[in-house]
Amino acid sequence: MRTNEVTEVMIGAAMEVHRSLGPGLLESAYEECLCHELTLRQVPFQRQQTLPLVYKGVHLDCGYRMDVVVAEQVVVELKTVDELLPIHEAQLLTYLRLTGLHVGLLINFNVPILKNGIRRMVLNLPE
Repeated sequence: MRTNEVTEVMIGAAMEVHRSLGPGLLESAYEECLCHELTLRQVPFQRQQTLPLVYKGVHLDCGYRMDVVVAEQVVVELKTVDELLPIHEAQLLTYLRLTGLHVGLLINFNVPILKNGIRRMVLNLPE
């Protein structure tokens, strides 16, 4: 799958989860349901993937965990907050930088209409 196709499938899966559950649950519940939805759609993903930090040639385990990485192409960071803040965007951009991946989705399930809680972010996307 191409990266744009992966993001389309991911957004569709997130919308299905939000349509079924609505806002108000914990992030972990949305993550569980979203991963189930990806499984139903036969989309490969990794959940709670650790992200080591390399500092001056030393691998450090700083406890970073990406919520979901879809098809080894798209980092998905899930939130259940009143509003997305610049720190949430910085977190996703950092994950993209550290992994070398180029596209990420920041999804906030704590909104009445999910499309208002989705941000697609791109970092150094090759043409």
